[in-house]
Amino acid sequence: MKLEEMLCSAGVITRQQTRQAQDLADSQGGRAVDHLVELSFLSRERLETVEQAVPAAPKSVAESEVSEAELLNLLLKIMLTRALETPGRLSEAIKLPMGLTNALLQTAVDRKLVEILGRGSGDSALELRHQLSGLGRERAAAALEINQYNGPAPVSLEAYSSRIERQRIIQERVSRDRIDVAFDDLVVEDSFIQRLGPAVNSGRAILLYGPAGNGKTTVAEKVAAIFSDIVYIPYALEVQGQIIKIFDPSLHESVESDDDNQGRSVLKKAGHDRRWVACKRPVVITGGELNLEMLDLTYSVEAGFYEAPLHMKAFNGTFIIDDFGRQLISPERLLNRWIVPLQSRVDYLKLHTGKAFQVPFDELVIFSTNLDPKDLMDPAFLRRIPYKLATPGPSEDAFRAIFEHVAGKEGMTLPDEVHRFVVDELTVRRGVELACYQPKFIVDQVVAACKFDGREAAMDSDTVAQAISNLYVGLDGAQEGAAARQNRALDGQAKAPADDVWNEARQQLRN
Repeated sequence: MKLEEMLCSAGVITRQQTRQAQDLADSQGGRAVDHLVELSFLSRERLETVEQAVPAAPKSVAESEVSEAELLNLLLKIMLTRALETPGRLSEAIKLPMGLTNALLQTAVDRKLVEILGRGSGDSALELRHQLSGLGRERAAAALEINQYNGPAPVSLEAYSSRIERQRIIQERVSRDRIDVAFDDLVVEDSFIQRLGPAVNSGRAILLYGPAGNGKTTVAEKVAAIFSDIVYIPYALEVQGQIIKIFDPSLHESVESDDDNQGRSVLKKAGHDRRWVACKRPVVITGGELNLEMLDLTYSVEAGFYEAPLHMKAFNGTFIIDDFGRQLISPERLLNRWIVPLQSRVDYLKLHTGKAFQVPFDELVIFSTNLDPKDLMDPAFLRRIPYKLATPGPSEDAFRAIFEHVAGKEGMTLPDEVHRFVVDELTVRRGVELACYQPKFIVDQVVAACKFDGREAAMDSDTVAQAISNLYVGLDGAQEGAAARQNRALDGQAKAPADDVWNEARQQLRN
């Protein structure tokens, strides 16, 4: 994939800037990325950083840092299970350079594991076709009994650890301007942003706490989306002869293209190690379903290889633990699992063979809870979370700003009397605190009610009162009386129509 397209996919530059630079490259020559620098769309330092970060493709088995036996077995398994015959297709499947793939094929031919069939046809007419010999099939079958992994070649633990350190999240500076842009569509107190900025740049754990419905999850997701650096994530990792799958397309957002320039991408020409996938910094969110098993390697007895745990897939990115304290296991057990990684910035994982290995622990961990942190964590653990940010309910002014913003998105204005009615109804009559989610809830209900009535969406006290009745479980005195009369009517003890009952209850709410 071209560097400029990768930068565009990562949000560093825009499509329009990319096209403008490409037009200059077509007319004047040179690389489009250099024209991006000349046009001041991209700094020379940022370009050099991106170019230097690209993993170099191995030119030999030794440079791959994986044993020849492992690579040869993987090649044979791919040929057996995926019926691939030509070096080009095998190179794409195993993600090794053509030269190294050809070298492995030649070794297999020399050992009588593979036979040459002749030239291919169509697009593969210039390539020799290969097939497994009887001996090769036996070896491939034996390799599959050990593990059924048949994807891209793995990287070594040393290469993986080195890459994590090189891509540490604290190496990306998050400026005040970037935070302001990220939170532009939210009403957030300046004092909160002033505390959040240093927390994000520290790369250390953050605790977001406060009443439900005041934007903790939204804040966490906004923070995770701020980062724009490109990081490289391996398809798989080899540790002590065991395979661990890392890349997860459901969690990792690749900025690469599989069919760029019919396979003649700039990065491939430049020697990009295709065992690594260029991605945006990962964001992994987990909630009440989180348990200890999800933080350990998952070994499949049938497949014979491992799936990386959630937090490992979040390395060099953000790991959000939402609704902390509501998991199936106690907070203490989960926290004990995190004490060492958060303090020493390393994690220890154990293979089913009993052997353990160490990996750098680099990710921004965000705990989000609406429970009292003192009830969840002991003082020792609280000390290991250096940034604790409360998300209290909004002031009345902030509440109105949120209300107006949400209503405006639906093409509605917020009359003074409606705002006053809502605040009084919530705080005085119902005795609940203002929360950031309430305006959106009410506006959505108003829009639905107006749609049902076949009229243009508009804010009025009657419709808003109906919306508020759906906001919380439970009835106040007026509603309980109305409900009782409605029940009597249904029992034949009263004849008041249901609409009259509701209108009477609504009038009592307004009064």
